[in-house]
Amino acid sequence: MITVYDAARCPYCARVRILLAEKGIPHELAAVDLAERPAFLYELNPPAGRVPILEEGGFVLPESAVIMEYLEERYPEPAFLPADPAERAEARLLVFRFDEFGDPYYDLYFERPAGSEERVGQALAALDRRLEGRPYLAGREYGLADIAYVPWIFRCESRLGLDLSGHRALLRWLDRLLDRPAVAAERDVVAAL
Repeated sequence: MITVYDAARCPYCARVRILLAEKGIPHELAAVDLAERPAFLYELNPPAGRVPILEEGGFVLPESAVIMEYLEERYPEPAFLPADPAERAEARLLVFRFDEFGDPYYDLYFERPAGSEERVGQALAALDRRLEGRPYLAGREYGLADIAYVPWIFRCESRLGLDLSGHRALLRWLDRLLDRPAVAAERDVVAAL
């Protein structure tokens, strides 16, 4: 049985929760209090003690992007990487370059000197431009790239109080994603925070 050390408020954990639900993989979520991280987290994911951490039969794997790739390979059906090699590479590149979106988000969220609504707005506008004329971030099919970004889009509205109405392609994408029960469930998690 897969156990995932998880925190409801963590968007990185949300990636893993969404993918597990999409694939219908039996698992247990072990809730972690991020304000008082237990010592074992630092043993499972040194030195940061960050979640999510997947544990399965003595195998331990931290980091959401790596966990997503592992789940995709270990449980290949349904597939969440495109069959087309170029689109597959594009999806991986989007996940690899997530910090281009995540850094502005966290700078604003944690009120760092570089944080500004303008920088997050620029990152949202870049996603919006990417979605013009395509249904999903990596092309024609919903997949890991979409799962990698959507938790932060929910939190842009609820945690940062940003208005997304100026990003029409992004909102159409979000509507498509909300038709998926796993994504809708994550929106409900965020609403309860």
